Amino acid sequence: MSFFASSPAAPPALDLAPGTPLLTLRDVEKSYPVGGSTHYVLRRIAMEVRAGDFVTIMGPSGAGKSTLLAILGLLDHDWRGEMYFAGQPMHALSPKQRTAFGRQHVGFVFQQYHLLDDLTVAENLDVPLEYRGVRKSERQAMVADTLDRFGMVGKKDLFPRQLSGGQQQLVGVARAVIARPALLLADEPTGNLHSAQAREIMQLFQELNRQGTTIVQVTHSEENARAGKRIVTLKDGWMTEGED
Repeated sequence: MSFFASSPAAPPALDLAPGTPLLTLRDVEKSYPVGGSTHYVLRRIAMEVRAGDFVTIMGPSGAGKSTLLAILGLLDHDWRGEMYFAGQPMHALSPKQRTAFGRQHVGFVFQQYHLLDDLTVAENLDVPLEYRGVRKSERQAMVADTLDRFGMVGKKDLFPRQLSGGQQQLVGVARAVIARPALLLADEPTGNLHSAQAREIMQLFQELNRQGTTIVQVTHSEENARAGKRIVTLKDGWMTEGED
């Protein structure tokens, strides 16, 4: 199944050829004072993610994985160094400008789903489109198309509490990709799912990646990591390519 073919009324996306640098980090650091010393969460991170990559970030708890993901997603602004997103210098933008850029070009999948409990499945899918300023008629067409492609038409009027964990995460993935983001970030996306559901989500990620979505995921699961193309490891704030 193609999730993106002939998607109606899709908003403008970054048009990058496969292999083109999408994210480039140079000497990115994050720290905060502890007593009279400085605690480094991230140390001199140098990283490149190219269009079409599927990168896994692994490492022990407290290594800085989720912090790095928040920086990549332009949610965390308290860091030093250089970061380029499709060639544009994020470090030269204000926090407000970074946030606006991220809303247009980044999608997120979370371990806790973060669906809005008082909205239906269809209404949850509409939220990121409204944030991006897509017109109502176009949003309705895109929501209907996404419901069909993800096999959720029959659940469009249900609320999150009426869905299983796996179904909620499927809605979370659909919401993250509905506006065709240049980058999909996933933080422990299968952490609350049983093994069969986890495999289904990873297969979905692989299909999205084959269709051109660039993905960076954080996971403790070696099985999930093998679904991707590259593994980078964080330990004590330092990054290395591959597993320890």
